[in-house]
Amino acid sequence: MKKLLLASAVAALTAQAAHAEIKVGILHSTTGTMAISETTLRDVMMMMIEQQNAAGGLLGEELVPVVVDGASDWPTYAERMRELLTVDEVDVVFCCWTSASRKAILPVVEELNGLVFYPVQYEGEESSYNVFYTGAAPNQQAIPAVDYFLEELGLETFALLGTDYVYPRTTNRILEQYLLDAGIPEENIFVNYTPFGHSDWSSIVSDVVALGEGGQQVGVISTINGDANVGFYTELAAQGVTADDIPVVAFSVGEEELAGLDTEPLVGHLAAWNYFMSADTEANEEFIANWHEFTGDDSRVTNDPMEAHYIGFNMWVQAVEQAGTTDPDPVIEAMVGQTFPNLTGGTAEMLPNHHLTKPVLIGEITADGQFDIISQTEPVPGDAWTDFLPDSAVLTSDWPGLQCGMYNTETESCVQLQSNY
Repeated sequence: MKKLLLASAVAALTAQAAHAEIKVGILHSTTGTMAISETTLRDVMMMMIEQQNAAGGLLGEELVPVVVDGASDWPTYAERMRELLTVDEVDVVFCCWTSASRKAILPVVEELNGLVFYPVQYEGEESSYNVFYTGAAPNQQAIPAVDYFLEELGLETFALLGTDYVYPRTTNRILEQYLLDAGIPEENIFVNYTPFGHSDWSSIVSDVVALGEGGQQVGVISTINGDANVGFYTELAAQGVTADDIPVVAFSVGEEELAGLDTEPLVGHLAAWNYFMSADTEANEEFIANWHEFTGDDSRVTNDPMEAHYIGFNMWVQAVEQAGTTDPDPVIEAMVGQTFPNLTGGTAEMLPNHHLTKPVLIGEITADGQFDIISQTEPVPGDAWTDFLPDSAVLTSDWPGLQCGMYNTETESCVQLQSNY
């Protein structure tokens, strides 16, 4: 009898200890076409969890990472998310790169009232109670990049090249309208989509080159994602296309993607992000040093989505400490208004629409695979709903105030009311 009581007590204590652990879900692709971008995001999350535990953990408990592979397959993301929330019972999930993967996990997260931090630039047109969007909305990346082409370079013909999924298609729909509003003729806007992992770029690059045969300079707006970028930039170089001939501004190419390329022919091409490794601040210097120490490899680069995870993770820690719990609802409420220093200078703030304020940076590719920052703004508030599509221009998001992420200002009604607040 005593043995049974002892066994029961041990089992109860073990269950209590397991429950007391704060579990952090990490859902990124470490295999498949998106592994080129997402593996680093897994690694930086492991670094920050290790640092937080070394500083005493959170609420007196140890953070335990639960790492799963999305395998660059969107239904798999949904399956892994359900497992994280129901089987592993994680307290928070840092997740995803593509909008296709985010869209796949969204119904699961909302059904189970999970908490997700999404670190990559995206097309906007979304604001979920259960998601904090720490990457850029279109007004914090895509629109400023087009403005740079229009105002600084004076371009009149545009090739919008994207991978065939929701982020490029929605972003390009916004940019097409923005260009038309700016006076660019419809015939001067070329749009093309290719599948994930696309490798044969010869005909597409030739088509883009042909756009300039009439004497107008062409600019490429690239929403190409994953390892397809390797083939695209390789083909540009093979056809002798330089940044002076046809400048490219990319939204999904950063230091990590350039690490696998011969960057000499790409010098002068552009990227628009909210962070570059070359940012000259003490905070960034410390972040890079910590990264190199953690990985044991001084050649490992940092990039924009890593900074987004860095900001999101630290805001989550602050919100948990403020709420005194890891339960989603109190933490979600505490997240709005959180601030944390950017690695590029200035301060990020979490807004009522669950988006951040972020500076916009334009960088030129340099021969060493880094970026020379040629433009940087003050922090710009992220806009969940674009002003450049009629159906979206009337929408706003305000979770604490309106308890709604899709509020129609004309009808004064919430299209998707959630009353968790």
